[in-house]
Amino acid sequence: MRVPEGGRLGTALGVLGTDNPVEFRVVAKPDDGDAATLLNEPYGDNGRWAERAVDLSEFVGQTLTLSLEADAVEPGTVAFWGAPTLSGGRGTDKPNVILYVIDGGWADDMSVYGYNRRTTPYLERLAAEGAVFEHAYSNSSWTLPSTASFMTSLQTSVLGGMRGGPGFPIPAQSMTMAEHLHRAGYQSAVFTSNPNAGTLSTLERGVDLMRDSDVERDYTSSVELHDGYWDWRDAFPGEPYWVHFQTTDVHEYEGGQLSPVAPFSGLFVPTARRREFYEEWARINDALEPAQFFWRAVLRAMEVTGIDRVGFYETMRGLYDESMAHQDYQIGRLVERLRERGEWERTLLIVAADHAVAAAVQDLGVMSQESLPPDWTRSMLRSSITRVPLIFVWPGQIEPGQRFDDPVSMIDVLPTLLDLVGLPPPDVAQGQSLAPLLRGEPWAPRPVILDEFRVDPATGQKEGLLEIIDGRWGASLQIGPPPGDPSQRRPWPVLVFDVGADPLALRPINEERPDLVNHYTTVLEEQWEAHQALATQFTPGAEVTLTPEQLERLRTLGYIR
Repeated sequence: MRVPEGGRLGTALGVLGTDNPVEFRVVAKPDDGDAATLLNEPYGDNGRWAERAVDLSEFVGQTLTLSLEADAVEPGTVAFWGAPTLSGGRGTDKPNVILYVIDGGWADDMSVYGYNRRTTPYLERLAAEGAVFEHAYSNSSWTLPSTASFMTSLQTSVLGGMRGGPGFPIPAQSMTMAEHLHRAGYQSAVFTSNPNAGTLSTLERGVDLMRDSDVERDYTSSVELHDGYWDWRDAFPGEPYWVHFQTTDVHEYEGGQLSPVAPFSGLFVPTARRREFYEEWARINDALEPAQFFWRAVLRAMEVTGIDRVGFYETMRGLYDESMAHQDYQIGRLVERLRERGEWERTLLIVAADHAVAAAVQDLGVMSQESLPPDWTRSMLRSSITRVPLIFVWPGQIEPGQRFDDPVSMIDVLPTLLDLVGLPPPDVAQGQSLAPLLRGEPWAPRPVILDEFRVDPATGQKEGLLEIIDGRWGASLQIGPPPGDPSQRRPWPVLVFDVGADPLALRPINEERPDLVNHYTTVLEEQWEAHQALATQFTPGAEVTLTPEQLERLRTLGYIR
């Protein structure tokens, strides 16, 4: 190959199933010169990749043969060269792209969205530099289906639905965000502390570097993931690049606890109250009745133990707010370092979330065990489940200080990104590009669709919810046979809510507004037929086998009990 200006070889060293070191070498042989060894390193850590950068500046303009070699004393030793990449000076006008997803980020608890606690001062600064969508929604209530949807711009039901196990492998025919950008010449990397946002959905496709579980502490995951990102950039400095962060700083952990760190711990919850809160959690766990739905069991345990429900909720929310302040600070540090390196002006940053906090947590603050609405009213329409942040910043390209009231969703992110960077739209997508809005061009809003489906392994039938947010109104259609538990059976297949007046979607208005029931029954049934027809273009992906480390991560994050 011919070495460009600023030439570097970026790669990673890896070994499999052995603690014996492997001797890795990079040898350069110019067409008209002697061979030179540029890297000669023993490496034997089979638990992680070692990223390396090899300087080729002395060969600029020359044609080289680069040899990647490995030797080991023990026969049968396996060595890996990870994503060998030759890079040079920037030769494109396409921006670097950072998709920053705050796992469990609730827009209602962010000061950039008007919350009365100053939880996101840095995002407020970024909002002044870019565009904020006031009413953005995730398309599902939790990470696995939501991330798969916004990475493909396809709904869960179209992707085939979740089939039995904890993984949700997406069909081979669905093209991911990473694949779109990688095929356009972007380097690509994923840094997440939630496996549900990575390999459990086969989202490693088109990714040069995938890290989806390796953090020491969830509540400081952003620090560790950012460190990994900077190591990657030092080893692979070429541009343009696409990187996906998905942090768990504000994610509820097993038992619903959060552990904010200094200097943010104590910002909204006094230290003594925090200790008392953890003691209350221990008493609740001792009194839980496992047969009940977890958060209903928590409410029941509070009554049994005499714990003040409102005070408990206020502390939980305060800890969440402290965690959000830490997350905001770390985003600020990331951006400031990009500025220092001179990369900020050519970076498109998208800050978003895969879902908001659990609706059951909100339940703790507004009602007792006796006043909870029937289980059959549960939906994804609640703002506490699906209202998420969505902020676009691209210096010099997106007009600063814009705020949009139109409802949009995370499924719109992929077509928007491709439109902004000048790439063709997906062949099949259910989202629409928001780029015309960002550019001040004509744009037609449309209702937001949410869905979440599981597939009965015995019958292959989809079971779940298809919902719509249409301005003031929200409607939820139940698909598939009703659950066996009588408390889950709906009196009507479609529930209609006035989400403008009832943002928690607790009180169906079916009896007051039969006209809306008829209208949204037709709308959602037609939508379901369209999803079914589109799903025929895709073959469900192969099942994913979880590693022990992934199982432990899911257990730590509270997905498995």
